[in-house]
Amino acid sequence: MIEVYSQNLDGVWFGVACAQQQIIASSFSTSQQSTLHSILTMIPYNTPFQVFQEPSALARVTFASLKRIYDGENVNLNFPLAYAHLPTYTQKVLRATLQVPLGYITSYGLIAKAVGGGPRAVGNIMASNPFAPIVPCHRVVKSDFTLGGYGGGLKVKVELLSREKRGFLRSKEIQVNGRSLTVFPAEYALKGLI
Repeated sequence: MIEVYSQNLDGVWFGVACAQQQIIASSFSTSQQSTLHSILTMIPYNTPFQVFQEPSALARVTFASLKRIYDGENVNLNFPLAYAHLPTYTQKVLRATLQVPLGYITSYGLIAKAVGGGPRAVGNIMASNPFAPIVPCHRVVKSDFTLGGYGGGLKVKVELLSREKRGFLRSKEIQVNGRSLTVFPAEYALKGLI
C-alpha cells in the first residue's frame, strides 16, 4: 500500500508518496489539491494507496528536506527513491540529474550525452519527474541557457534557481556513469530574468 501525505510549510504545499520506506513520488505547489493531484498521477497505476493526515517518520523527514531544497539550501540527497517501477532509461536520466550540484545547471543535451539518448527524450523525462524537487529537474535548461519548460511554471523555475545561485564563476565537470557532465553556474540561466 502506498501512503500519501501532504503538508503546508510556510504557504507551500509539499506532497510525498511512500511505500516500504521508499519515496515513490514527491511534489510541491501553492495548493494542496494541485500537489495531491500531481502525486496521484505519478504513483504506479493499479497500486492501492491511501491519503493520511498525520505524516509517517519518513514523510516528516522528507517534508523537512523538501522545504530546505525549495528554500535553496544544500541538502544531503541520500533519499530512498523508488526507481524500480521506472524504465531503465528514465532511471539513468533521473540519477544523472540528481548529480547536478546546488548552484549549477546543465542542459538537456549534456545529460543526453552523459547517459545516451537525445535532448528531447531527456526533456520528456524532466517533464514527468516523479521526484521534484529532490531530483532537481529545475537545474536542467536548454543548450542556449534559456529555461526550457517546468511543470510548476517558469516563474517557479526562476525562483528556485534564484534561491540556489551561489556566485560561482566557472563551469565544471562532474562524473556521471563514467562520463563527464558539464555544469554551469545557475546565473547563466538567470541573466536578464531577475
